[in-house]
Amino acid sequence: MQIPVPERAQSRRKAPLLSRTIARQRFRRFLSYYRPHLPLLAADLACAVLVAGTAIALPLIANHLVSSLPQLAKSPDALASIAALGAVMLGVFVVQALATYFVDYQGHAMGARIEAQVRRELFEHCQKLSFSFYDRQRTGQLMSRITNDSLWLGELFHHGPEDIAIAVLKFGGATVVLTMIDPVIALLITALVPFAIGYAFYFNRRMNVALRTSKERIGTINERVEDALGGIRVVQSFANERDELQRFEAENQRFLESRKAGYRSEALLWVGMDGFAQLVTILVIIAGAIRILSANLTPADMLTLLLCVGVLVDPVRRLDNFIRLWQEGYTGFIRAMELLEEEPDIVDRPGAVPLSTVQGQIGFRNVSFAYEGAPRVLSGLDLDIEAGQFVALVGPSGVGKSTLCSLIPRFYDVDEGAVLLDGRDVRDVTLDCLRASVGIVQQDVYLFSGSVMENLRYGRLDASDDEILAAARAANAHEFILALPDGYNTDIGQRGVKLSGGQKQRLTIARAFLKNPPVLIFDEATSALDNESERAVQQALLGLAKGRTTIVIAHRLSTVRHADRILVLTHDGIVEDGKHEALMAAGGVYAALHSVQGRI
Repeated sequence: MQIPVPERAQSRRKAPLLSRTIARQRFRRFLSYYRPHLPLLAADLACAVLVAGTAIALPLIANHLVSSLPQLAKSPDALASIAALGAVMLGVFVVQALATYFVDYQGHAMGARIEAQVRRELFEHCQKLSFSFYDRQRTGQLMSRITNDSLWLGELFHHGPEDIAIAVLKFGGATVVLTMIDPVIALLITALVPFAIGYAFYFNRRMNVALRTSKERIGTINERVEDALGGIRVVQSFANERDELQRFEAENQRFLESRKAGYRSEALLWVGMDGFAQLVTILVIIAGAIRILSANLTPADMLTLLLCVGVLVDPVRRLDNFIRLWQEGYTGFIRAMELLEEEPDIVDRPGAVPLSTVQGQIGFRNVSFAYEGAPRVLSGLDLDIEAGQFVALVGPSGVGKSTLCSLIPRFYDVDEGAVLLDGRDVRDVTLDCLRASVGIVQQDVYLFSGSVMENLRYGRLDASDDEILAAARAANAHEFILALPDGYNTDIGQRGVKLSGGQKQRLTIARAFLKNPPVLIFDEATSALDNESERAVQQALLGLAKGRTTIVIAHRLSTVRHADRILVLTHDGIVEDGKHEALMAAGGVYAALHSVQGRI
């Protein structure tokens, strides 16, 4: 009778298999980064062979020279013969120096190119990831993966192949020479190698754990620095510098402890590997002396053995270096792969097509949505907005007004139902076409470091200067821009810190004007404007709204009086729909909100 295996036991069996499969896939991907650089890699390895070969050649030439001294002493051409051997050794040295130069320079250049490629892939992939990914991630950790981890990757991609090649060839060559000269001593040395390898692998695993922890904690430090310096005005206004320092110091100490653990394992590894090299040297000296006394070894052979031990030590040191780089680089590679393996939640459906022309008709069909791990924000929502309508969304905070608008350009996908653009499910429209058709001025104002002109041109990269000026005028921004020290070429600082809140808001509005899309969404876009600027932007907004669908989210109800429709959204859905006058006359939720604002 077959005994059924419990489901939990089956899952435990599958987990290691899945883990090994992922590990193999990642290792194949690691090797694939060499593919564009195969000619350079081949040249690098060829030079590594020369480095190893010349290192073995020098002891053999020295052995030949010392062994020939008794015969050379009787020859009248002794000095010429010694000079010839010296010239050969010098030639071997020159070849070794040139090969080493190529390995160090071109090999590093290859590693740097691969490093740049991985960094580009990471940044490009991050651009594709959905809003939901960034809702659960921290920017500091992502920055650490893109910058810190990729630096060590370049070193690993460079040193990995050549260190292995040189170490294997030198160790193998030196072992062959040792065996040829004295098999007994060669056997004694070989017997020590498994212990050295076992020692190295043990501390290798300890370093792996410590280094991975360090990479995670430096990401946490990046988060603290980003928060503290990005919000320095808030920190100083509350006089919380000491508190921020304490929080930073706590994370800094945690990082320090992880680094100390890594350094402790690294130090023990280096001590062990150096000890192995010294032990081999002592072994050769003592065993060689005994073999000479028993006439089984000549002084020339003893000299060659000692030179070969010097050659044998280099592979041990290269093994040390490779283990360190492997830990630093491959743990960074794994973290990079974890990010690259993160699938975007929002992608083009198979068969998605661009729309040739967009009229701007929007529909919501039984739409339900909840953020990850949170209660539903929208439930069973139905709504139709005609092309060219100016629609206002009002209601208490937290009822889903911004969420509703975020579903139109597919910043998030609905859990149930469908969002339609011109009668087509937005999931059946290519993302490029969809988002090019929707312009958004968000409540959270974001400007990039750079000049005013560069920030405005972000709305449409091929826009002319005249079009940019026209958009600035439409947003009532032209006059204050001209008053800046360098006008449109003024640098506005990180996130526009040199501008006031109202100025930053008007630049983002101008940027949306420049995009000139068939659907416009303004999410509290005038919240930071003074009354005079708000009136000017309202006039520009009314002019821009003609002939295109416009959705305005506003708490200040004075900004939506002239809307074609005002939708009142509550936790129960859309409870009122009409013009300002009709809703005021109805005396419902909208009238109550308007009355409250009138008393403020």
